[in-house]
Amino acid sequence: MQIFRDLSELPSRFRGGAVSIGNFDGVHRGHASIIGQLKSLVADSGGPAIVFTFDPHPVRLLRPELAPPPLTWTTRKATLLKSQGVDAMVVYPTDRALLELTAEEFFQQIIVEQLGVSAMVEGPNFAFGKDRGGSIEKLQSLCHQHDITLEIANPVETDGEMVSSSRIRDSLKRGNAELANRMLTEPYRVRGMVTHGVKRGSEIGFPTANLEAIDTLIPEEGVYAGAALVGNDRFAAAINIGPNPTFGEHALKFEVHVIDFTGDLYGQVLEVDILSKTRETRTFDNADQLKKQLEIDIASARAVFH
Repeated sequence: MQIFRDLSELPSRFRGGAVSIGNFDGVHRGHASIIGQLKSLVADSGGPAIVFTFDPHPVRLLRPELAPPPLTWTTRKATLLKSQGVDAMVVYPTDRALLELTAEEFFQQIIVEQLGVSAMVEGPNFAFGKDRGGSIEKLQSLCHQHDITLEIANPVETDGEMVSSSRIRDSLKRGNAELANRMLTEPYRVRGMVTHGVKRGSEIGFPTANLEAIDTLIPEEGVYAGAALVGNDRFAAAINIGPNPTFGEHALKFEVHVIDFTGDLYGQVLEVDILSKTRETRTFDNADQLKKQLEIDIASARAVFH
């Protein structure tokens, strides 16, 4: 799948297809349903199925204090969209000029002139243009005027509630990674740079990779079972998010014990899937008690991984 950041560089073969506009943060099951409709619309014509998204999220410019932490970074989003069958992703640079376009101007300049859209799929709450002034009804009217097919996607539910990026965030903030993963198309993943820690884990026989510069939402504090991606291999992982109160350390840490891995990860970017929360953070009386609990944590991580 190709990624485009400049519509002037969009090849002609990517014009005239079916497009869905949105942030697609996390690429969840609701997004997968939209993409399924996109693919159906271009099945006969052989045209491209394209996702049009923004970087950064418009809220980061308009009201940065309200901007939600992202669930995916751009290349991860592209990988997930490709797995759903998207042919190209437009990552449009969000700036003040874009945000000042009225709904009619956005439609004419972006959708008609630059993308040459033949069909669109959007959710029932879709809004576009300056101050989100363009409703789904406005989009229907504009599409009708330009002979563009528009399909309204039906909401997708999990556990009786609508799947959404905000609901996934709320689940992760509560430590409910399993619910978040039921809504996502693939397990929730974070990435960070492996940095040197105080090596307490190594001293007690459980070395950890300390992740910093994580650029997506960090789940609630606690111990999680997960998976670490090292090169082309995937290892079970026991993950601690939070402080280390047993040793009097209270700073938030993201520590990953990569099970059955031997090698040096320092200075590398490590990607980690969060699969399930196994327990809360707690203080132990001594290192021996902590070691016994870590053995249980590792067994739990192995069980979830397999």
